[in-house]
Amino acid sequence: MPIRLTRPSVEDLRPLVDAGRSGSLTYEPVGISHTLTVPTGYRLDRWSRVIGTSNDVFERACEAIRTWQIHRGAGLVVCADEPPTVDAVVALCAPLPIGYIDIVCRVVTAADLPDRFGFAYGTLSVHPEQGEESFTVIREADGTIVFEIVAVSRPRHFLARALPPVARILQRRATARYLDAMTSVVTT
Repeated sequence: MPIRLTRPSVEDLRPLVDAGRSGSLTYEPVGISHTLTVPTGYRLDRWSRVIGTSNDVFERACEAIRTWQIHRGAGLVVCADEPPTVDAVVALCAPLPIGYIDIVCRVVTAADLPDRFGFAYGTLSVHPEQGEESFTVIREADGTIVFEIVAVSRPRHFLARALPPVARILQRRATARYLDAMTSVVTT
């Protein structure tokens, strides 16, 4: 799990995407972010935010997910060759209190329905956690548009296992930045 002192460029992350194409997921079963039963030893976190009620909000939110804007808006460097479609690999570099950490994931599920759009990605070997995280925009029956993030994970890297409260704080901060990035996209 590479930790960097300086923020990398997108091209600095390209080798991680290339290596990730042949990498294996570090957990099973695939799809755990969409189930009600969490495997033993994993933690389930679910966050959501109402982001509006109009068709325009739904479309802007879908486009933000499709173009990785939520991740970029949360302060991550994103290297992806394609939108989040099944089997796409993305390399991310996230800020830490000091430095940056590389993260590589593979998209394992995707939804493109009239009232639901999003994806889930699973962790590859370059990731401090094991598990899945989903990012979904949902248009509810009453027209309310909700952005939902679901994470099913457990610490993988020795630092994450040694300092679980710190890992939780960092994960919560990242999630808050994702939610704020979505809010910013749909309100501007």
